[in-house]
Amino acid sequence: MSLLTNVMDHSLDEGYAEAAARREAQGDGGLPRTLRAKAGLAVGLVLAALVVTVGAANARLAAPVVAKERQELIDRIERETTAADKLESGVDTLRADVSARQRAALKKDGGEQADLVSILSGATDVHGPGVRLVVNDAKEASTGGDGTNPRETSGFSDTGRVRDRDMQRVVNGLWESGAEAISVNGRRLTALSAIRAAGDAILVDNKPLVPPYTVLAVGDGQRLSTRFQNSDDGLYLHALQENYGIRTSISVEGDVRLSAAPSVIVRTAEPSTKKGTP
Repeated sequence: MSLLTNVMDHSLDEGYAEAAARREAQGDGGLPRTLRAKAGLAVGLVLAALVVTVGAANARLAAPVVAKERQELIDRIERETTAADKLESGVDTLRADVSARQRAALKKDGGEQADLVSILSGATDVHGPGVRLVVNDAKEASTGGDGTNPRETSGFSDTGRVRDRDMQRVVNGLWESGAEAISVNGRRLTALSAIRAAGDAILVDNKPLVPPYTVLAVGDGQRLSTRFQNSDDGLYLHALQENYGIRTSISVEGDVRLSAAPSVIVRTAEPSTKKGTP
């Protein structure tokens, strides 16, 4: 108890008290004692106050200008975005018109195989029995890696994500299994379609896709599903599911509807030769 009482009565160490008394006796502590020192302190305080005041005034004067410039930039972005949307809408309209003319030309000059050519080229809407295959990233896709995993190539270290090469194998496997028409996330595939990567995004005909990736394929549903799952590409997809947690599901559908490709590009063309003409 005596120790606690001593601590309470002498909260400040005696050495500090002695040092303070010595500085006060020597005239080193407290406010400046001479007129010159007091004047210097006053001038310093005035300068500090002046700097703070000028800075606040400048900030207040510049605030409306900055706000105006920011609003002008926002308005400009909105105008340019609106103009870009109008141009894109015009491009889509022209593509639809070109596609319609191409389909009409195929029906007019394609003869008995016009419908088949239109389906195989992706130039017309199709529907019928088929399969729905959904491929999605793992629930907890890893963000690290030490480079020892065979999937960690081309700068990718995330082994739980679906890659463009995975989708390529899925699509090729469905074609080989008997699919007559295929779309990925609503984009119809043609003989000229390309599945590529840009960073971590998968592109189909230069259009980015967002997971999950829904693949619709028209064909003999049950047979198409069985043949795909037993093929090398189907087993590859199953291995991704087992080893990396990539989520997949496949179901047989009674009626699958695929829209036509946005535009079918004609690379080469030859005039048809009809009977009776040289």
